[in-house]
Amino acid sequence: MPNNPQSARTPLDDTDRAILRVLAEDARIPNNALADAVGIAASTCLARVRTLRERGVIRGFRAEVDPAALGLPLQAMISVRLRAHTREQNESFRNDAPELPGVLAVFHMSGSDDYLLHVAVAHPEALRDFVVDHLTTHPAVAQTRTNLIFEQIPGRRRLLPGQ
Repeated sequence: MPNNPQSARTPLDDTDRAILRVLAEDARIPNNALADAVGIAASTCLARVRTLRERGVIRGFRAEVDPAALGLPLQAMISVRLRAHTREQNESFRNDAPELPGVLAVFHMSGSDDYLLHVAVAHPEALRDFVVDHLTTHPAVAQTRTNLIFEQIPGRRRLLPGQ
């Protein structure tokens, strides 16, 4: 799906905002129910959602799965500092990190750390092995710092006014 940053910045009208508010609450809502909730025809709603996806405003629909249900109850945020801020080292780590086992998300940061990895593993030894085998051996990595996650408290996802 195309993701044109310029078209994503094109202003949204009230109908687009209403569609996004409803989808933010329930991305599984059927198109006809979404159209009814927003007050437009189902065909118009389908076309608008398609356009929002093509513009990159809607980046995807996904199931949010509890890692513990998959046998990965231990989560951590791992800060990574690169050895040098060359384009090559940055691209190397940026390309490799999302493919590492247990990585749920990768954030490229500003500040004292360059990247933040959200990982889920089966047990403490697996976390240690992840850091030792995959991060500290990566040629671009200078330093890591691991913080365990005790509890994840979801935000209300209020991206739009009126939510």
